[in-house]
Amino acid sequence: MRSRPSLLAALVIFTACTAAAELKPFEFQPEAKQPDRVTQKPACGFSDLKLPSDFAVFAAGAYSGRKISFQVDQSGHEGTQIDVAVNSPNKPVVLMLGAYEPTIWNIGWSTGTRILAVLVSGYHRQAVAGLEKNVPQLNSSYDNHGPCGYFYVTNNTLSALNPMAKRVFGRPVEMVFPAEKGRVVIGVPLQVETKLVTSPETTPASFYDKNAPIAGPAGLEDAVRKGLLRKATATDADAWADTVIQNSPQRDIPPVAGKGIPKPPKPSFYNAYVVLKSFTYPSGLYGGNSATFIIPKGIPRPDGNPGHSAVYDFNTLNCQGPLCGDR
Repeated sequence: MRSRPSLLAALVIFTACTAAAELKPFEFQPEAKQPDRVTQKPACGFSDLKLPSDFAVFAAGAYSGRKISFQVDQSGHEGTQIDVAVNSPNKPVVLMLGAYEPTIWNIGWSTGTRILAVLVSGYHRQAVAGLEKNVPQLNSSYDNHGPCGYFYVTNNTLSALNPMAKRVFGRPVEMVFPAEKGRVVIGVPLQVETKLVTSPETTPASFYDKNAPIAGPAGLEDAVRKGLLRKATATDADAWADTVIQNSPQRDIPPVAGKGIPKPPKPSFYNAYVVLKSFTYPSGLYGGNSATFIIPKGIPRPDGNPGHSAVYDFNTLNCQGPLCGDR
């Protein structure tokens, strides 16, 4: 029996059941180290790949995986992860994996499953973890200007798959497996007793951008803990309106009964923060994750992209952001 690296003890064997009420990330038992002979091919194909006569081309993916609160590239989009369980003990497979958002593909496989090659693609950065390094892989995305262009796997993008499969593997896709909530089973369904293994040589965490702040709402909470931000209050909103009035020409508008001269719009203090120190906006502040930022006088404007957030700057007395007019 082959010996296993000591770091394997940190990972856990699990049994998978497709009837589970709640989908959870797959856990894999690492396999022994394999020889490292992966190279990135400059052409759209695997020049050294010898395929058997009987193999399956399986495609899997989604627009994005589950959010991981870390960036894996400089796109400004939150990183996501998709756990891939490959269960094809009766036929070797090649995989086509594709997502639009930056995604880490964490691959594991069942006993008897042979993965011959992996083609991974998407719009933003794609990364493969858990795959044995002796398994050829080709990474071609829009962002890395890959030799195959890019594709991702959703119901609306299926027409791109067969031409790509024929070009790279010489035959069309046999089956597409949509990923849901950050996981996908490729091949036959898992049974309760099915055990999955993975290689520890490349882990999902190895792709995290340690220089970027934690993304999305978790990044804002982290900044509060570090003293870079504090939650805004109604007092902060009132101070903005009063300061704008004091530093603006007298407006020629009539008073409103019971209210007097209307004040300029106040910042919303729902999901609002006061910037206390130099700060970089976390990525992913779009839609429901957008926020309100109030920058006191003398505090530098944060770096990064505020997304759809509203930024009220006491240094300029201007609000910037698509939601400013709605506040």
